[in-house]
Amino acid sequence: MNKKIKTDAVDHLFDAILTLKNPEECYKFFEDVCTINELLSLSQRYEVAKMLREGKTYLEIAEKTGASTATISRVNRSLNYGSDGYDMVFSRLQVDSIVPEKEDGR
Repeated sequence: MNKKIKTDAVDHLFDAILTLKNPEECYKFFEDVCTINELLSLSQRYEVAKMLREGKTYLEIAEKTGASTATISRVNRSLNYGSDGYDMVFSRLQVDSIVPEKEDGR
């Protein structure tokens, strides 16, 4: 975990998010907390991560999501060297039938 983001305020935000019970509640909360562009950016990064895990190329991802190659590269770096948050969620949602191991065996 990145110690820079571990604050009481972030803990409170995450506690609030964990109280949400369904997509409708998520919409209500995130529409108040985020700008439309922030929310669309978050959802775009998630789609990029999903497509990378599915083995799609940068070109395919850029065409489908509208993400820049810089965004795709940043998400790819998170998938390969991040905190495994994407893969944890993918496995829980069973987005991919198999979530590939990282190069370092994690």
